[in-house]
Amino acid sequence: MSYEMNDLLELMIDQGASDLHIEVNQSPTLRISGSMVPVEGPKLDPKGTEGLMKSITSETNQEQVKATGGADFGFAYQSKARFRVSVLRAKGYYGLVLRQIPNDLFSLGDIGLPDTIIELLNRPRGLILVTGPTGSGKSTTLASMINWINENHDGHIITIEDPIEYFHDHKNCIVTQREVGNDVASFSSAIRGALRQDPDVILVGEMRDLETIEAAVGAAETGHLVFATLHTTGAARTVDRIIDAFPADMKDQIRTQLASSIIAVISQVLCRKTGGGRIASFEIMVTTTSIAQLIRENKTFRINSDIQTGASRGMIGLDAHLLSLFNRNLISADEALGKSQTSDAMRAKLLENGATLTI
Repeated sequence: MSYEMNDLLELMIDQGASDLHIEVNQSPTLRISGSMVPVEGPKLDPKGTEGLMKSITSETNQEQVKATGGADFGFAYQSKARFRVSVLRAKGYYGLVLRQIPNDLFSLGDIGLPDTIIELLNRPRGLILVTGPTGSGKSTTLASMINWINENHDGHIITIEDPIEYFHDHKNCIVTQREVGNDVASFSSAIRGALRQDPDVILVGEMRDLETIEAAVGAAETGHLVFATLHTTGAARTVDRIIDAFPADMKDQIRTQLASSIIAVISQVLCRKTGGGRIASFEIMVTTTSIAQLIRENKTFRINSDIQTGASRGMIGLDAHLLSLFNRNLISADEALGKSQTSDAMRAKLLENGATLTI
């Protein structure tokens, strides 16, 4: 028996799988609601994995894999879904991981963001960071925000991604989507170019180096609404991660720039939902005069206490949101504890709320 890529893609869509893993000596495996579920059938051999890889990978990307050991790209499957693909070599053989990107964009309510987020999206300028580990739903959150602006404002939105994930139609806004590697050489050069293209909103798929961080912060300072992602958890760690990217003689300058430009940090993790599926839990920091002062004075360790007392501004801590999800029977106590930032404090709160823990 040999596997056909179209059959595997159909299975992903039918089963609502977030990812498909293709590796030698393992049958194709789906990630469903966070769990790995092998497809019934024989294990893949090197010829089988190479055939599946070649069925969706361009010659250019195949050459890239041979030269560098990996390649990332996106592609559409009919009109049913888009996929983000990472091709890799491991032990000399080909492997693939495909992430499903639904065609339908979610509303802010669908992904669990509070209405207070809309006030942030109405801002004319500044930096909104969406952070979290890989696979935590950052791209979905950003796409929902961009879609809300596209439907409720007029202007020019530029997205810079690697690869392009969600496709956005022109609605009330003109949307220009640029792919690093295809349309432009790098994130930083794309941001600099965007400033000459009359943008109102700029989405930076990932702030992965100093040059990109500088360009994104600069764009926010000069009167644009900038969205960007980082692989961090928590607002304080996010600010520290940005500052730590700069050499010592520039740290005071970037603290001042961030204090005046950051609008909000939305940090998220993806949890297994009770009864199946997954749900996002959020930490939301909205910059206040107090938080801006803490950033300037290198006292980011105090940001968490400001978040805890900032509910009237739409702020919530990650652990508080996890506890809320548990109390609404949306996630288990073990899941809340496993995703918490302060496990001892969370354990005590869960037990206070009648939880039964197994970890």
